[in-house]
Amino acid sequence: MREKSFKRMNELIDAGLDEFSMKNYRNASLNKIIENAGISKGTFYYYFKDKKALYMYIFKSVYGAEEEFINNRMNEFTGDYKIKNIFDKFKLQFQIGGEFAAAYPKYYKFITMVLKEKKSEIDEDVKTSSEITGNIWLDNLIEKAIEDGDFNLRFNTAFIKRIMRYLFQNYFEIFNEDEDYELDKMLENADNFAEFLKYGLSNQRRI
Repeated sequence: MREKSFKRMNELIDAGLDEFSMKNYRNASLNKIIENAGISKGTFYYYFKDKKALYMYIFKSVYGAEEEFINNRMNEFTGDYKIKNIFDKFKLQFQIGGEFAAAYPKYYKFITMVLKEKKSEIDEDVKTSSEITGNIWLDNLIEKAIEDGDFNLRFNTAFIKRIMRYLFQNYFEIFNEDEDYELDKMLENADNFAEFLKYGLSNQRRI
């Protein structure tokens, strides 16, 4: 019984991922998800309260999978590898993010649709969930980088955090053309973004 329940749950998640990857939240059909999962409405409501609950579950699962993938790959780069500062770390994380997208194209399509959500009923929940985690992650990196002397000393900690938070939170306001969501262009933008941060805020100068 437990294996059957687990299978149904997975089928439901897969059907939801497919639908949310092709359509934005508002246009995604819960009835279509239920139909493609091959379950009854009663079974769906056994697992989730509504479409929003399913969406947020998938969102957290996908971003959790991406975070685990990136962390595992980052842990492989230790010792004498050329990660010398926070800016090189950003660049490497962006590159590994590209690896994740190539390895899990369905997840990448879903993430792309999430990024395109603007002023929908789900947008605020997504933003709140990601910003809380993102701010903690970013603050920890910044504090460590300040200790390591990566930033120019003429900027105080509060200023650096505010600027960096703003840039990361509004990244997809800056890069929001249709072409910016193509994987190659997204990686190019990310690489340029890391270069901008490195040579605009750090003590290092381009040789």
